[in-house]
Amino acid sequence: MTHYLKQIKMAAYPVVTGLTLLVLSSCGGGDKQAGAPGAGGPPQVQSYPVFSITPQNATLNTDYPASLQGEQNIEIRPKVDGFVDKIFIDEGSVVKIGQPLFSIKAPQYEQDVRNAAATISSAEADVSAAQLQVNKTKPLVDKDIISHFELESAQYTLQARKAALAQAKTTLAIARTNLGYTNIISPVNGVVGSIPYKIGSLVSSTNTQPLTTVSSIGQVYAYFSLNEKQLLDFSRNVKGKTLNQKLANTPAVTLILSDGSTYPEPGRIKTINGQINTETGAASFRATFPNPVGLLRSGSSASVRIPQQIKDGILVPQKSTYELQGKRFIYLVDQSGAVKSTEIEIMDKTAGQYFVVTKGLKAGDKVVYDGTSSLKDATKIKSEEMPADKVYQDLK
Repeated sequence: MTHYLKQIKMAAYPVVTGLTLLVLSSCGGGDKQAGAPGAGGPPQVQSYPVFSITPQNATLNTDYPASLQGEQNIEIRPKVDGFVDKIFIDEGSVVKIGQPLFSIKAPQYEQDVRNAAATISSAEADVSAAQLQVNKTKPLVDKDIISHFELESAQYTLQARKAALAQAKTTLAIARTNLGYTNIISPVNGVVGSIPYKIGSLVSSTNTQPLTTVSSIGQVYAYFSLNEKQLLDFSRNVKGKTLNQKLANTPAVTLILSDGSTYPEPGRIKTINGQINTETGAASFRATFPNPVGLLRSGSSASVRIPQQIKDGILVPQKSTYELQGKRFIYLVDQSGAVKSTEIEIMDKTAGQYFVVTKGLKAGDKVVYDGTSSLKDATKIKSEEMPADKVYQDLK
């Protein structure tokens, strides 16, 4: 019996020992897990670039599509009927005032001149004969040889002959004027447009197409439009009580050519249409640009760039903002280092890669520069201060 109990104790000993080791092992494993990184310890604070808002000066540029027209676009049309006899210019030629353009063959006008000249010769002979009759009659009347009636009759005949002579001279002048219309000259300095009629073409004043168009391009007009909202913004941003005062205070504008280059000569806005087009909802503007070398041509397309100066404005880089449900937000950093999502209002125009803030920010506020997509409200960050000259280095 004693031997049997001893065997039971010896068999139970390994079981107790195994349980003891399992308990100790579990306790040891729990201590190791508690000491693991991130398990029950303080959260790790991440670093973000942060900058302070400092007022900045900037220029906001807005481009408006424009069409260019010469200061004068004069259609050259014949005043007489005839055939194109000579063409002295070519399309695109630069012409001076008074320079010959076309010659029209119209023999009928030459004949009219000859007929009028012959009529004048006949009328002059009639005047001379009538004058002789007056000179012959007057002495006889003075001596009472013939009645005074004969003298008055001779004088009336002389007056009629003089009137016929004057009319003949007028007819000759008209004939010469019409003949002069067969030689067409340029009325202005400018550039010749297309020439649809060639030598031998029959032309008249009733033709739908002109012989050509001469564009005076010493100055060029750029026509562009602003919608109602843009027009209101323009009126608010430009100083002046009257339209003329606002035009006088409007800054010089720039012309952007069709190839994207900038025209070297600045222009000025001269006129604004007083009415808004009911079909387009826009008002027409006209800017004038000098064209000393003739680079600009009538009919070309370009864009008028209107600058708006911002002084001591609140600007933020576009990358520092994010959009949510049509609204724009930034992350402000408070004194404790926590971030807060803040809504801002911005202008429609941008200064390059920067938004102009009209509400929601002030000078001295600290804003997260980049990496806002990984942030949430009340998250604490480690601020890496950025100098203002680096933040606004791309500002023009």
